[in-house]
Amino acid sequence: MTTATPARLLQLLSLLQTPREWPGGELAERLGVSRRTVRRDIDRLRELGYPVEASKGADGGYRLVAGKAMPPLLLDDEEAVAIAVGLRAGAAHAVSGVEEASVRALAKLEQVLPARLRRRVATLQAAITPLPGEDGTSIAPQTLTALAGAVAGRERLRFAYRDKDGGESRRLTEPYRLMSAGRRWYLVAYDLDRAGWRTFRVDRLSEPFATGVRFAAREFPAGGAAEYLRRSIQGGPETYAFEVRFAAPAEEVAERVRAWLGTPVDDGGGGCVLRGDASGPAEWLAVRLALTGYEFTVRAPEELTAAVRELGGRLSRAGGGAPQDGPAGPHGPGADVREGSPRPPRHGPEGRP
Repeated sequence: MTTATPARLLQLLSLLQTPREWPGGELAERLGVSRRTVRRDIDRLRELGYPVEASKGADGGYRLVAGKAMPPLLLDDEEAVAIAVGLRAGAAHAVSGVEEASVRALAKLEQVLPARLRRRVATLQAAITPLPGEDGTSIAPQTLTALAGAVAGRERLRFAYRDKDGGESRRLTEPYRLMSAGRRWYLVAYDLDRAGWRTFRVDRLSEPFATGVRFAAREFPAGGAAEYLRRSIQGGPETYAFEVRFAAPAEEVAERVRAWLGTPVDDGGGGCVLRGDASGPAEWLAVRLALTGYEFTVRAPEELTAAVRELGGRLSRAGGGAPQDGPAGPHGPGADVREGSPRPPRHGPEGRP
């Protein structure tokens, strides 16, 4: 064993503690060694009691799994401080059933924390004032663990959910962030059934189940998860992603679409697709799309589809016609807005008569 091996083993262990599978080639590249050396180092970690699992095949890799005993963990300064602050919150009843365990774990951690880190923990804790929950609700630790695992592993998550009115529903989501505000936990996720971003109170969530199906990260609404959660809690306008296809070239549609709604992109079929984020009532966006003067089809979310249909019905009734079953269009009451129907003539460079 060379003198560099202990440091390399620590680096390898630090990588494996990330909740993902590492291909052997990627580990070799990160460590600056050969694949054969990686295999030897993996065997050494196993001898030290770390349960490293290997998958077979050309794309096989390594990951650290749960073993019979808890092996030592490697924590950097930031992680150690974060865990200490979190354990103090747990000791203050932030999560039900872990108060005593939090105190025991905190005692062990602070015993080995360097003095400089203990001072940081004390400073942070002094600046934190936890807000009591309005209804005294608490969350089982295993629920938080299941949600955090799905977020880290980018696995689709099923669960039962109870809304503020007591209505029960089943949700299939792509979990994005698990966040806390005051003494409540929230899951920010993309709801696949409703084709839009949603915020779920974790104390209203039950039976979480990670499906094992991985998903690619979606583009999150402007402002990030923290801003999205803040708006949700404060009752501000919810941001949602939308997708619309216009039966017109992107260059023409771009002249009628506000830049902050997004940039239309030609789809190769004579039309274009507009994707973006909007906030506020879906009815507002439906009106903006109708005012472009072009035929369009809503692809997502369902709320926008319903708003467009409602708008079409209102326009039709206002003109004395029968409500249309399909998506409403901008060409007058009862207009057929299906893809492929004729586009109205333009009236000048800005679309005005």
